[in-house]
Amino acid sequence: MAKTSHSPAAARVSPTAVRPPSYDAGVLASPGARKALGGFFVSGFLLAYLGAIIPSWGHHLLSDYWMVGLYFVALVAGLVLAVRMASALFQRWGIGKTLAISCGAASAALMLLAFFSPPFAAWWRLPGIVILGCAAGVLHTAIFQAISPVYRHDPAATVNLGGALFGLGCFTVALIISQMFYFYTPSAIQFWLALVPGFCGIGYAKAQFVPCSVTPTHAKHSLWQELQSPSAVLFSLVLFFQFGNEWAIAGWLPLYLSQRLGVSPSTSILILAMYWLALLVGRIAAQWILPRMRHSRLLMGSVLASVFACVILIATDNLFGAVSGVLLLGGAFAPIYPLVVEKIGHRFPDYHPGVYNGIFSFAIAGGLLAPCALGYLAWQFGVRAVMALPLAGSLIVFVLSGLTWFEARLHALAARQTPPQD
Repeated sequence: MAKTSHSPAAARVSPTAVRPPSYDAGVLASPGARKALGGFFVSGFLLAYLGAIIPSWGHHLLSDYWMVGLYFVALVAGLVLAVRMASALFQRWGIGKTLAISCGAASAALMLLAFFSPPFAAWWRLPGIVILGCAAGVLHTAIFQAISPVYRHDPAATVNLGGALFGLGCFTVALIISQMFYFYTPSAIQFWLALVPGFCGIGYAKAQFVPCSVTPTHAKHSLWQELQSPSAVLFSLVLFFQFGNEWAIAGWLPLYLSQRLGVSPSTSILILAMYWLALLVGRIAAQWILPRMRHSRLLMGSVLASVFACVILIATDNLFGAVSGVLLLGGAFAPIYPLVVEKIGHRFPDYHPGVYNGIFSFAIAGGLLAPCALGYLAWQFGVRAVMALPLAGSLIVFVLSGLTWFEARLHALAARQTPPQD
């Protein structure tokens, strides 16, 4: 994802540091582990779906911002329900069937939403969104368990590839909806979208997976231990607010452009796809930039650029300014997550994907709570509040990143001053 995306993008971890003694090179030949990485594409596809489909439900013509906020509340509620369901499904059915069940549930949820598209009232769509969020949450847990063999072999490459696939899924769903907007009804669009997780579920049902050596219970216990350290807490908070910035834009950009600038729904969703593409390309480019540029300067430049981009989107009155601001914002957001991960990633060499899933899910929750909050803010203060939230969030990320840098320096200093033990 994961995330995604939002996704995981850059973890500078030595492969030999996390490879267990019992590592079996044969697990890399397992097609199941490789197929599980494709689940990040489905994850991005599902989580970015809501922000892209909302204009198809006619909300670009209305000012019922509180209802749009409720959509995202329902999505978060589904993710919360998945926390309790995932462990039971995983232990009862195993990795492959859990992946298949989650994809099948996502496909069913999209078909349910297709049935309850307008002229049905918006309230009828809330149960379908809850099911969609629950399916995405279960999918996350199963993916992180399934990729354990590949992750142990090469953590950095696995996380980078997963992040790229997550971003590609986000870009794809927005691009498809933008191109189908005027050629198909909302119901037909969502029916075609439902085929993507449906076919993936069929593939997962037939795949073979290597059993995991770490149970979800152990992963949960390890996560609680890691969160006792200030660096893990700061890392989680940076992800929480940064993903909040990214998903505030992802959830509300089409409505903002349609209502503030009068941009057509199809074009506004296409600009959303360009935003996802800018994030994806920026995160890939960050891998090349990080070893060649001073990180404090890159962080400062990214934050200032994101603030400037939000100002452009608040002040612009034309399509050129909107596109420029969106591309700048996506490019500015892209390096922040890799910067933080590279700085403190070596502090957590024993992370298991199931443990990382906990922090990643926390970040995704932060990302989706932001569009929930925007529903209330836009209802109270107007649609311009959509850009005010990421503007404030960028400044918070800058402060938290500075604290992360400071804590890492204190930890390194303490490590040098501690005498070695016999």
